[in-house]
Amino acid sequence: MTKRTLGGTNKKATGVSGFRSRMKSKEGRKVINNRRRKKRKNLSI
Repeated sequence: MTKRTLGGTNKKATGVSGFRSRMKSKEGRKVINNRRRKKRKNLSI
């Protein structure tokens, strides 16, 4: 089988939903804390 043409790039995604960008804002820190509370394996990208 051939590969699909469009795969998401992590570089773009990290600017919005990466760990460092989450920690910059108050709301983003809330997201990280909620994910910690749920014992998520991956807190962010």
